[in-house]
Amino acid sequence: MPITLPETLPAYDILSKEGVMVMSETRAARQDIRPLRIGLLNLMPKKIQTETQFARLIGATPLQIDLTLIRMTEHQSKNTAPEHMDAFYHTFQEVKDQYFDGLIITGAPIEHLPFEEVTYWPELVEVMDWTQTHVHSTFGVCWGGMAMIYHFNGVAKHMLDHKAFGCFTHRNLAPASPYLRGFADEFVIPVSRWTEMRQADIDTAPELVTLLASDAAGPCLIEDASHRALYIFNHMEYDSDTLKQEYDRDVAAGTPINVPANYYPDDDPSRPPLNRWRSHAHLLYGNWINEIYQTTPYDLRSLGAV
Repeated sequence: MPITLPETLPAYDILSKEGVMVMSETRAARQDIRPLRIGLLNLMPKKIQTETQFARLIGATPLQIDLTLIRMTEHQSKNTAPEHMDAFYHTFQEVKDQYFDGLIITGAPIEHLPFEEVTYWPELVEVMDWTQTHVHSTFGVCWGGMAMIYHFNGVAKHMLDHKAFGCFTHRNLAPASPYLRGFADEFVIPVSRWTEMRQADIDTAPELVTLLASDAAGPCLIEDASHRALYIFNHMEYDSDTLKQEYDRDVAAGTPINVPANYYPDDDPSRPPLNRWRSHAHLLYGNWINEIYQTTPYDLRSLGAV
């Protein structure tokens, strides 16, 4: 089954050309099944790139997905055309009376700020609390995951003295987890952040289970069953050239930056990077969607009683 997207959304044409099954809203309305409702709270500046990355992953499953794009109510995007935002995005205040099978909260380039100093932090707290009554399963990504684990579990983020940047080997710590079906024992995941979560801090919260971790980059994927949530601090959704775009941007701006580790062949930025994480990215998000499908109530209005 496909993912349902507006035909005029840029991701519709991009994913169609890649062979991802997409369905127009008009056609989806004629389907006599209940699609899974997945929300994407997009906090990244490059909205189109990010919405395409996540739509690609959650649209690769055998289930019909109805994707809703969400933004913070008062925050105005400076990097995406207002026409795009007006056409395709709903504010949180517009959707907070609705129910969702799943919600993804993306990262945001504001790691240097304490959470409470982020302009939209009060509304994000409202979103996170809202997930406990209106969302069956929530997936926090990078800064979004750090915000969730801080809010729900009191685990603090720590600044790094240099950017964790590149593709780092990660270990599968929980092969029996339904979220890690089909995972190898070791694989690489792109990392791009100035902050970290520490395993010793995570271990103080007994409700948290670390599923993936890296000797070089620290804990990566955390399950918080008590809040029906997953937190991932690295970027399995990245395109092949996303780290390259970040590196080239910093080089052009004169910002000190290391060549992303283990990314370019022979660490040579003049050579095209190789994607070594795509299959595991599809596995992870496919497993998440499958777990939602098997456990979500048919009537989402019952979530508040779960």
